[in-house]
Amino acid sequence: MRPFAAADLPQKLHLAGLSLGMNISRSFDGPRQKKPRYKVQAKAYDAAGGSKDESFEPASELSADEGKKAPAQRLKIGIYFVTWWTLNVVFNIYNKKVLNVFPFPWLTSTLSLAAGVAIMAVSWITGLAEKPDVDLDFWKVLAPVALAHTIGHVAATVSMSKVAVSFTHIIKSSEPAFSVIVQRLLFGQSYPGSVYFSLLPIIGGCGLAAATELNFNMGGFMGAMISNIAFVFRNIFSKKGMVGKSVGGMNYYACLSILSLVFLTPFAFAMEGPQLWAVGWKDALAAVGPNFVWWVAAQSVFYHLYNQVSYMSLNEISPLTFSIGNTMKRVSVIVASIIIFRTPVRPINAVGAAVAIFGTFLYSQAKQ
Repeated sequence: MRPFAAADLPQKLHLAGLSLGMNISRSFDGPRQKKPRYKVQAKAYDAAGGSKDESFEPASELSADEGKKAPAQRLKIGIYFVTWWTLNVVFNIYNKKVLNVFPFPWLTSTLSLAAGVAIMAVSWITGLAEKPDVDLDFWKVLAPVALAHTIGHVAATVSMSKVAVSFTHIIKSSEPAFSVIVQRLLFGQSYPGSVYFSLLPIIGGCGLAAATELNFNMGGFMGAMISNIAFVFRNIFSKKGMVGKSVGGMNYYACLSILSLVFLTPFAFAMEGPQLWAVGWKDALAAVGPNFVWWVAAQSVFYHLYNQVSYMSLNEISPLTFSIGNTMKRVSVIVASIIIFRTPVRPINAVGAAVAIFGTFLYSQAKQ
């Protein structure tokens, strides 16, 4: 008798925002010589602690249709990953180009969100994308998620305006450490020892990279750290508040962008303002020429596209696969930015970055 496998399930389970546990039990319907039937019981636990039971019987063999779909699904996920990483690298390159000649991170962040809102508005109006079916309660629940997303987005942009892209992403790789600390101190959540152990290389590697950074800037360092904390709370609010909300990844991120733009715009005017923007824009055009306008448009559009693809990929893959993909995405950004901007890197700095990234990978494994 061949072992039971997840592929034997007759249908794909979608339990968004829920923790899934499975119990496999043997039951005999008759004499001993008959083959035992296996019954699968899936129990989903929501954020409030309630549970739901679903029972079904696995198919005895993988159907021909499912066998044909498996390679296509893997290809689809592979395309998502390559697209996600590529768009993210392109965004970071153009974002840094813009900030090098136009050091106004608040306006730059606002334009990134505005481009996404415009893209989705056109998609909804033309019918290219289905309009989300949301109510006032949805927007209320989404508000704290959007606020945390706004803070994290601006803080990361501020960081990249002051330090190298590679340094910002090395520090941002320590986000898992902040997640564990916040969940432990504020919500009393406990983790296995392997999770705490995985934080050691993350913290140590980031510390080593920061201590040996040639162009260290405290403002850039603090921006990346604040971004980490903000994104941790964004994830917490999203998990606790969005349980039971049926909005696809594309529309979810579109709604998130709309609220974030509403939150960010008045602060952008207060922190920088039109007068400074006008002078900075004129200086940037004088230094770069018409290409500057393309840089601004590219960084704005690619910011929305890479985030949209990452949220869409969540509908197709497990959290573990997504975590691994996110780790590899950061590696690709760090390597690409060092090559393109010719960022000087000491060997000890590279070791620190590698240790931190490896710790992030260990965390993604231990967390599951």
